[in-house]
Amino acid sequence: MHALVIDDSRAMRRIVGGILSDLGYEVEQAGDGQEALNVLEAGRVPDLACVDWNMPVMDGLSFVSAVRANPAWRDMTLMMVTTESEHGQIVRALAAGAHEYLIKPFTPDALRDKLSLLGLVPVEVP
Repeated sequence: MHALVIDDSRAMRRIVGGILSDLGYEVEQAGDGQEALNVLEAGRVPDLACVDWNMPVMDGLSFVSAVRANPAWRDMTLMMVTTESEHGQIVRALAAGAHEYLIKPFTPDALRDKLSLLGLVPVEVP
């Protein structure tokens, strides 16, 4: 499975990317929503995008809206991973087309649990 981690914080991209790699994902990173759109437009559409809200150039909500406006990207799962914790922000993100919402700070288990809810944790072989 392929994941795109979109966050303006290099450290946060490394943290989220590391957790996803440990779960078996091939991880690509982008520093803002526009950079992420460039990845998609180049034909590299991931199964999952973990999207920060507050970023320069293009914020996460704008990215989610742009992805949902393109039928070619409909199958991509979008999960907001952000410090924005107000109920109204969560509702806006989900209404725009995000599938899940994870509030920073979080534990690796919390991220795994969200992915499990979405059916995106690779099956473990005993």
